[in-house]
Amino acid sequence: MELNENIARLPKHLKQYVLDQDYSQYSAIDQAVWRHVMRKNVAYLPQVAHPSYLSGLELAGISTEKIPSMYGMNRILQKIGWAAVAVDGLIPTLAFLEFQAYKVLVIAQDIRQIENIQYTPAPDIIHESAGHAPIIANQEYSEYLRRMGEIGCRAIPSAQDQAIYEATRDLAIIKETYGSNSKKIIEAQEKVDFLQSNIGELSEMARLRSLHWWTVEYGLIGDLKNPKIYGAGLLSSIGESISCLKPEVLKLPYNIEAANFNFDVTRPQPQLFVTPDFAHLSFVLDEFANQMSIRKGGRQGIERLIDSAQLGTVTYNTGLQVSGYFSKLITDEYNNPIYFKIKGPTALAYHEKELIGHGIKHHANSFGAPIGKLQNINIPIERMSPFDLEAYKIREGAFTTLKFEGGIEVAGDVITGIRTVMGEIILISFKNCTVKYRDQILFKPEWGIYNMAVGSEIISAFAGAADLDSFDLVSLPPITKKEYTVKEPQRVKLENLYEEVRNMRIKSTKNAHQLSEIAKILDNEFPDDWLLKNEIAELEM
Repeated sequence: MELNENIARLPKHLKQYVLDQDYSQYSAIDQAVWRHVMRKNVAYLPQVAHPSYLSGLELAGISTEKIPSMYGMNRILQKIGWAAVAVDGLIPTLAFLEFQAYKVLVIAQDIRQIENIQYTPAPDIIHESAGHAPIIANQEYSEYLRRMGEIGCRAIPSAQDQAIYEATRDLAIIKETYGSNSKKIIEAQEKVDFLQSNIGELSEMARLRSLHWWTVEYGLIGDLKNPKIYGAGLLSSIGESISCLKPEVLKLPYNIEAANFNFDVTRPQPQLFVTPDFAHLSFVLDEFANQMSIRKGGRQGIERLIDSAQLGTVTYNTGLQVSGYFSKLITDEYNNPIYFKIKGPTALAYHEKELIGHGIKHHANSFGAPIGKLQNINIPIERMSPFDLEAYKIREGAFTTLKFEGGIEVAGDVITGIRTVMGEIILISFKNCTVKYRDQILFKPEWGIYNMAVGSEIISAFAGAADLDSFDLVSLPPITKKEYTVKEPQRVKLENLYEEVRNMRIKSTKNAHQLSEIAKILDNEFPDDWLLKNEIAELEM
């Protein structure tokens, strides 16, 4: 798969989710489930799906007869500028979206159980490969998907988002694991229901995730009265691809308001959104991005990072970027941000590249920085010329006191500063430094060197680090792992029966006596298994 350049470009923290697809894990039952769903879909979807879907099936190298191989898909997807990787079920939303930004489809390698053949809340290889892959052959939609990933992976989540993700992943694992206890399924469903019902105010990530859901997963396109399907969740669901077009499901014009409609992955959707064309998706996405902290920054952006309790970054108007776990914000009497603090390791960067000597080893414990202009001085520090700096004693070896408009005061001996190639100052270092706000001490001389970030305002705030190599993102807490149940002898026997029938079909060697004997065993020992009976009936025709 490394031959696909999209995969080769993935950063280390994304590659940790990538699995080598173990094709041997797919039983003959799994292959029959794939075949049944795909044959149903290919027979029905030409009537209701966007025209790009069927032509895309062939382009993506997806067969109705067997579960696709990641290696084969990658060779073909490379021709349309995409790649595919296998992962272990539901992965964190930020990671999922970042894969999209690299034009890599994330495909859960498991496949749904027969009991959930109509629809499953768990991402599976039917949903991901047969739902997502074909439609990306449409270039307008492909670019929307990439931009959704690029913008989405910078959206700031909340702690509640993480709790819902973990609960949903647990539910998906339990429902799609053979032999799962029904009591555990009910408990897991109740936990998801409770969290969904008590989500509170939607975070930036939650609202963007809703846009993703109502387009990429559950989108309709065309006319409100007679729309076509393009969302992967609908394309891969035998049941909902039919029910979604019925009048009982409300059809609404797609616009930015869709971000405020939450969704439940475990149940059919009561309403769907219809976009007039794929170009309109990018229009709405850009409209939403203009409201995001990555484009607005300011007090609200910093507060969102604090509330998220996750790694984030702010960008000054100078281009200096500060990444870490934001813990505190001080505002002035007008509620303008004047100082922020980070708890724990911090990295400084300029245009997504870490500043030499200012990584997490240098700033291992904490970091704090002022925001704004100096009192009674029109020109901001970052734009001061050498003459200006001399006038205000901001030069090597001089003791200076900088009083900011918001009330922050920095006093110490200037060591040095860092300028950009355009001449703007982005950092000034002090020794013997005291930083305070009124009677509150923010930095003491005995704490060492104070590196003061320079900038009049925060123009951007977003999730994650500015430089992806600044933090060890591979060592984050692992996601829940599946627990595989040992198959009972009867399950193994049933799989063997499926294998016998599958081999007959593949080799075109129908054995009437053998089929009759298998049918008898099904009647006596597996009376509820309908799929293999369908396979036998098909061979006998």
